Amino acid sequence: MSIVLNTNSAATEATFNLNKNNDNLRRSIARLSSGNRITKPTDDAGGLAVAYKLDSSIKRTEATLNNHQNALSYLQVQDGVLEVVGEIVGRMAELRTMAADVSKNAADVENYSKEFLELQDQLHQLKREKFNGVELFAVEEEWDAIQGLNKGQLIVNGSDFVSGEVSLGTKHTYEYFDHPQASGRTNVSYDKYEIELFTHPSGVTDDGNIKLNVVNLQFLLGLKDPSLIDGDLEAASGSPAVLSISSTLNLGGFNQPSLDHTSSTPAGTDESSKLTNTNGTGYIKDITEVSVEEFTNIIEKIADARAENGAEQQRVVQSMGIHQNNLVNLQAAHGRIMDTDVALESTRLARHSVTVQASAAMVAQANQMTAIALTLLQ
Repeated sequence: MSIVLNTNSAATEATFNLNKNNDNLRRSIARLSSGNRITKPTDDAGGLAVAYKLDSSIKRTEATLNNHQNALSYLQVQDGVLEVVGEIVGRMAELRTMAADVSKNAADVENYSKEFLELQDQLHQLKREKFNGVELFAVEEEWDAIQGLNKGQLIVNGSDFVSGEVSLGTKHTYEYFDHPQASGRTNVSYDKYEIELFTHPSGVTDDGNIKLNVVNLQFLLGLKDPSLIDGDLEAASGSPAVLSISSTLNLGGFNQPSLDHTSSTPAGTDESSKLTNTNGTGYIKDITEVSVEEFTNIIEKIADARAENGAEQQRVVQSMGIHQNNLVNLQAAHGRIMDTDVALESTRLARHSVTVQASAAMVAQANQMTAIALTLLQ
């Protein structure tokens, strides 16, 4: 090779290698300091794109799990109130049984009725219980008045709620097992309210959803025999009687038949001794007007509501388990793309550190090669 002054190819090549090795060293330092295998798009453009989408899916899954936990809390609070409702109705049944004692005089029965009235008022107030402003309970034809939830998640009688829509699905039917044959049993129709929990990170109903019951307390506390105000509703031809919740007495005074506020008498009836008006709410005045069977029927409905609540809780828990597993797997997939192998990268760091030092030394040596030409000029 010729000895020249202007071009030092060895120094140029050594400088190129120094820059290359220095870049490798910087990359290893960046990976080890950040813990990420990909610190910039040029490291792995395709892997970065996949990891970016996986990270978004992880965050949506975490949010979905939070929604599950809130739904579970909603159901637990609702069940706690239902438990209290059951205790109150159980106490009412106890009072009714004691009132039937032949040794009790009229004053004793009146005292039982006083507690009965207070317990009705307590049931009425329990309807106002909410979870984070979202209703736990509802009454008949209340879909427009329900507050505290996204109406797009409200389902009425099996149909999505749309404000102002005339048809909201067919009312649900509850069957009293008061006859050995189904054809002779009493049925009652009522509004069933549900809120929809989206259980998939996509937020699409078909991908996953759970319907949480907003308990219709007017139905739950309704009496099977509305003869207090409606007379005998036995259907003709041996067909089962079909009761309307909106015209049936209930223990909570919800939308009770209108009362004459001056005489405390139900409009259109003369049953003044059977109902009383308290703050505009119609309560049953005399506990003896309600049979023990009515209380047991209501307790049965409460048991059904709590069983439905428990089933919904179990389903929410199972759905949470699925998404917790998915979250673990998504995080693992994201880590396999993004996380640096510390053992491997530390080995590379040591190698790149040595090559950088060697390259720097060789650049210094190459820069001395032109000095040979000076010896020839002396």
